[in-house]
Amino acid sequence: MRYVVAVAELGSFTRAAKRCLVVQSALSHQIARLEKELGARLFDRTSRQVRLTAAGEVFLPEARQALDAAERARAEVAATAGEVRGRLAVGAIPTVAAVDIPAALRAFHLRYPKVHIVLRDGASKDLVQEVRDGTLDVAFLGVLPSYRPKGVSDHELGTGELVAVVAPTHPLAGQAEAGLDRLAREMFVDYPDGTAARAQSEEAFAAMGLTREVAFEVSGTDFIVRLVRSGLGIAMLPAAFAAELTGVHVLPVRDAPARTERLVWSRFRPAPAAAAFLTGLGVDPGAGVPPDAGAGAAGPRSRRPAP
Repeated sequence: MRYVVAVAELGSFTRAAKRCLVVQSALSHQIARLEKELGARLFDRTSRQVRLTAAGEVFLPEARQALDAAERARAEVAATAGEVRGRLAVGAIPTVAAVDIPAALRAFHLRYPKVHIVLRDGASKDLVQEVRDGTLDVAFLGVLPSYRPKGVSDHELGTGELVAVVAPTHPLAGQAEAGLDRLAREMFVDYPDGTAARAQSEEAFAAMGLTREVAFEVSGTDFIVRLVRSGLGIAMLPAAFAAELTGVHVLPVRDAPARTERLVWSRFRPAPAAAAFLTGLGVDPGAGVPPDAGAGAAGPRSRRPAP
């Protein structure tokens, strides 16, 4: 099953064999044996690509779940002897400011060196879904203060305001502050429509009966800053994050939009590595866990896929 997952993720028997530290012939032989046992081909192979068959598409998530269950079982057994091991998958929006994530991960790694850490960034809405699905153990979000994610446990990390970020040569760079009515006359660089980061600004302008033009929709924060720096538009970013930027001018905003950072994790009992990470952040890993989610309760399809 590990071999199947590796081939499916990498699209290559050669790269999968390298990841699994076996020769390609051994990996191919084991997959062929599995296909014979299942009575179905899992991959369509050509000289240029490897693709999952319909049977492979059905088998893959089941294989991932089985592998994850085995991984969690080993981690739980090790935890009874006081050893934290396994895998910790963390998701985060790029503008997290309430927690120094690199420092937190470094401290965790030094204390629990046998835990394999995976970090990925993304939009808040997507990260919540991945925690619900079990793809991620924990995730750091940036959302509207009124937003409470469903189907997960969560903890508020802090609330702050957005500021305007403009190029040093922009006329607003000489101002001490600006109101939303003044900013509405500018061209904006912002996150895609429908994202939590975009909603923070949109709702603030709408509440004052204002409309604005978003000329550039960008999913990456670094690209947003580059476009602002080049003078193509202005942006609204969290104050604590914007304070660390260079090559731009940060402008306080009257009636500024607010953003709350939240930490979310599975509503079922977290794996030992996730529980240790949450504890290290000063968060109770059992907060919000339903009474019937006892030992080993992970819920159907509630854990992450194996690497």
